[in-house]
Amino acid sequence: MTDTNGPFLVLDRPAPELYLGFTGVDAGNLAYHLADSAPSRERVSHSREQLERAMGVRPGSTEYVTQVHSTRVVGAGGDEVPAEADAIVSASGSEPLAIMVADCLPVVFVSRAVGGHEFSGPTAVAHAGRRGLLDGVLQATVTRMREDGAGSGAGDIAAWIGPGICGRCYEVPEQMRDDGAARVPETFSTTSWGTPALDLAAGAQALLETMGVTVRRVPICTFEDRRLFSHRREPGRGRGVGLVWRTGSGTGPLPATTSTSSASE
Repeated sequence: MTDTNGPFLVLDRPAPELYLGFTGVDAGNLAYHLADSAPSRERVSHSREQLERAMGVRPGSTEYVTQVHSTRVVGAGGDEVPAEADAIVSASGSEPLAIMVADCLPVVFVSRAVGGHEFSGPTAVAHAGRRGLLDGVLQATVTRMREDGAGSGAGDIAAWIGPGICGRCYEVPEQMRDDGAARVPETFSTTSWGTPALDLAAGAQALLETMGVTVRRVPICTFEDRRLFSHRREPGRGRGVGLVWRTGSGTGPLPATTSTSSASE
């Protein structure tokens, strides 16, 4: 996993022709719902086109959903997308998938098919904010991946927890922290200035590992790092995305800076 220039703040290649990444502010705002004029919508379209060019995928092929802090998971490549949901699963692992964030966690999944050895099975992306995390969006995503052909053995599914607001910065009322920790104990946290907080990434890791998922975390806080959009720091400025996609033989993004890595590391 490497830090890179261009639209990807982090880019990884878990298998040949299989990539995942997380964008920063340099990729531009990728959310139409934050574009309130024709010129700003054109800028979003341009940013998405430039991102797909960097990914090496067909223009307009990346699938998004309208995110509503739910636990709903939809399948890629059909009438379900775009839809109101907070996770997308590609049963074939072939469709480019994107999930938008600006403090919530972007979680990207790859998998081995049943009986397989390489990460050639279903892929997925999920949006895990406080509500979705506590209500079970990650467990719902893993369950859907297994229903769609991912293996159920330990490590058959690997998840990358992308940049989000960290437990040192995500201040919440004490009752909200206590309610969250009652459901997912690992979310209990305290800010660096001594007030109640939630650690979404620690909670996400614990939930996923309980389901036999191998987890890798990107230790970058959106609130602290100005290379990323943060709703708490600058409301309405923009959204970045977590992505997973496959490319054809001999094509791919930024080959000089991409690292090939094993999710079991």
